[in-house]
Amino acid sequence: MYFFTFLAIFLLFHRLRKSLKFSPIYGQWNIPLNVAAWVTVGLAFVLDDVFPSDEVEGIAAALLLMGIIEYFKKNEDFKSFDVMLNAHYPLVIAAVLADTTELINEKFYDRYNNFFESAQLAAFAWIFIRIATSKKQQSELKRINERKEELEILVAERTTEITKQRNELQETVKELKATQAQLIQQEKLASLGELTAGIAHEIQNPLNFVNNFSEVSMELIEEMEEEIAKGDIEEAQAIAGDIKQNLEKIRHHGKRADGIVKGMLQHSRASSNVKEPTNLNTIADEYFRLAYHGLRAKDKSFNAELVSNLDPALPMISMVSQDVGRVLLNLFTNAFYSVHQKQKTAGADFKPLVEVSTKLIPPSLKYTGGAEIVVRDNGTGIPDAIKDKIMQPFFTTKPAGEGTGLGLSLSYDIIVKTHKGTININSKEGEGAEFIITLPIH
Repeated sequence: MYFFTFLAIFLLFHRLRKSLKFSPIYGQWNIPLNVAAWVTVGLAFVLDDVFPSDEVEGIAAALLLMGIIEYFKKNEDFKSFDVMLNAHYPLVIAAVLADTTELINEKFYDRYNNFFESAQLAAFAWIFIRIATSKKQQSELKRINERKEELEILVAERTTEITKQRNELQETVKELKATQAQLIQQEKLASLGELTAGIAHEIQNPLNFVNNFSEVSMELIEEMEEEIAKGDIEEAQAIAGDIKQNLEKIRHHGKRADGIVKGMLQHSRASSNVKEPTNLNTIADEYFRLAYHGLRAKDKSFNAELVSNLDPALPMISMVSQDVGRVLLNLFTNAFYSVHQKQKTAGADFKPLVEVSTKLIPPSLKYTGGAEIVVRDNGTGIPDAIKDKIMQPFFTTKPAGEGTGLGLSLSYDIIVKTHKGTININSKEGEGAEFIITLPIH
């Protein structure tokens, strides 16, 4: 049966040479493998006369096959052919076992001759089965690798596309942020424009006081000079006391005008986002009156009852004062607008009313405590259908040109996101609206 062993050696050289045909090392191994294959054929005939028996020749052929396998396995150029090389080991084992058994115990071999021959035939067949399976696996692996390369190309293309989209989105986000900043500034300027008339009215009062007390003081000084010339020191001192009182009033109203100007400057400039202890009652009272007089400047026929219930026990609140001021101004302006619109249709019996109240909310198990500001009106109210929309950017119920739709959206961001407070709405269409704001004290 040594014929199968030599045939296996010949076919091994032939398969290795064929497998290397399209590889870079084909030129290096083409001739050696071809020569080795035909030398194997020659050896099969030469060794037939050299060895004393077929059994010894079979063992020699098996050992030769094993040596060839080990040589190729140790060579780096043939590392990828391990499956093909390992498939020959069963034939080596079967051949050595059969020929050795025949040499040692011929009777035993003859008894089980069919078994030994079948084992070698099966081992020889196993070589072809294993190689065929390997080729199928390699073909499948090649298909997988090709698919992998296709997927890698697709992933690379998709990654490039996603990167491009991400960069475009980043640019869009930058543009949106810039647009948002511009819109916020426009909203601030729009609210400042609403206040212009109210500011003029509010600042006119202290300026009138300053002018009036200044004129009276000038007259008193002239009288005091006359009394001093007469030598009536007591009368001159009494007049001096009156002048001093007038100067105190001038200083008081001058500070009042200065406060209005500073507040408006603070309202118009960009927020610093720095929270400072602030008197919430002062801000609420200031913007309440400014919003009212701002609307009255547009329509002299408009009148409303202003009710202030400000809790004197309210402590200083840590807040960004100009931001909270903008929120209150927006709520006051909306409230006066609402009652004004209702006044136009309700008739003379309707009495517009806008109320602002503050109170301290004591801490409880569910709440750490804070300040509550309520702005209430008896105007047109908010329909149920739009309650969920009024905090959305650019949503407005006012006619075109009368509102930006950003006031309540910015108010929500300022109260909820910046100050960690809450803003809630209670309203019934046709009866009025109530905005409730809570701010944490600490």
